[in-house]
Amino acid sequence: MDVDTIVALSTPEGVGAIAVVRLSGPEAVGVLERIAPDQPLPEPRRASLLDLRDPDDGSLVDRALVTRFVGPASFTGEDLVELSCHGGWLTPALVVDACVRAGAREGEPGEFTRRAYLRGKIDLVQAEAIADLIDARSGALRKAALGHLDRGLSRRVGDLRTRLIGVEALLAHHVDFPEEDDAPVPLDRVIREGRALGGEVEAMLRTAPEGELLREGALAVLAGRPNAGKSSLYNALVGKERAIVTEEPGTTRDALEASVQLGGFPFRLVDTAGLRSASGQVERMGIEVARRYMDEADVVLFCVSVAEGLTGADREFLEDVRDAPVVLIETKGDLSAGRAAEADGVAARVRVSARTGEGLDELRRVLPELMFASVIRAGAEVPVLTRARHARSLRVARDELRAFVEGLQAGLPAEVASSHLRTAESALEDVIGLVSTEDVLDVVFRDFCIGK
Repeated sequence: MDVDTIVALSTPEGVGAIAVVRLSGPEAVGVLERIAPDQPLPEPRRASLLDLRDPDDGSLVDRALVTRFVGPASFTGEDLVELSCHGGWLTPALVVDACVRAGAREGEPGEFTRRAYLRGKIDLVQAEAIADLIDARSGALRKAALGHLDRGLSRRVGDLRTRLIGVEALLAHHVDFPEEDDAPVPLDRVIREGRALGGEVEAMLRTAPEGELLREGALAVLAGRPNAGKSSLYNALVGKERAIVTEEPGTTRDALEASVQLGGFPFRLVDTAGLRSASGQVERMGIEVARRYMDEADVVLFCVSVAEGLTGADREFLEDVRDAPVVLIETKGDLSAGRAAEADGVAARVRVSARTGEGLDELRRVLPELMFASVIRAGAEVPVLTRARHARSLRVARDELRAFVEGLQAGLPAEVASSHLRTAESALEDVIGLVSTEDVLDVVFRDFCIGK
């Protein structure tokens, strides 16, 4: 357990009206007294305006609103002081420096949240949710993070663990009466309970691939022939003129990427060079970049002008795309009343006009439904798994429950089968951090910002 006192800037560096410097640890109040001498301590949880002074020469550093929290009734569970000083680049740095010279140590990334976890103020899922809430760039990730912070996932995993322990108890009752014709707990009941638990874990795991996309954004790649309307559609979805649009084919020579929200879900939208026989080295390189993006895409938006329709080369391309769903985008819908030719194997087709806005709302609806269907269907009753760590542990729990059920059905002695239950229980405990090694904690907190 940490015994020193840490200090860090908890708001972003740079120009701003207010900056918050946070102190936490057994000497937090002592440090405050050394940088704000001869002034009454603020009452707990009441802000007071204090002069902050250099601990060496007593010169004025800043005047700040100071709030004191007495442990364990604080975020970290320790004595904690928050200094709301003037913002900018220099003043907050001088306040932190004064605290360090008064006896504090500069905090490491995530150290405040780590202390909160170690003192039982939050569990590991809640700690990760704090980081996700700070990093959230979409309404969907923000909603998932708030649910985790409110212990939605923790409660669900804790409930599964409690019921798993109940299955262990049922199995123990069965084992205690091996000679009875009618054991107090029939083996079929134990199997049913184990299978039901495995099914619930599986339902949570179905959200994992899309849950992880909530954090990074689904990679949506615009592809198609030159002058097919890709760049116009890109600009319309991004909401600004990012790509050059002209009547001249082959204008886009490199890939342009932007993060956008579509229906509240995060997407990384990429505009690529038109697919054709290149007329020069630069265009040829752009087409190679386009194909690399398409190989990595989570969804391909294949653009075809309504007026021109699908060519044989277009169909060949669509047949070659195997790893990602394809949405056929019929562009320039304002120029023709017709439809592009039918195409097999596409996940959806949407007619759009970047000029009039036709079809854009439909596209904003279709893409989230295609890429985040499990998350949307799950609803509030099934927490979304947003971290690979969650999914790894729950896969272990699912596989061990499956092995437990299959073992009992195959006649495996109950005492031997019970080892699978214990492993599954340990995997569930790993999710919420009931028992965590330093290595696990280092991985969880390494991407936190300093001051959090």
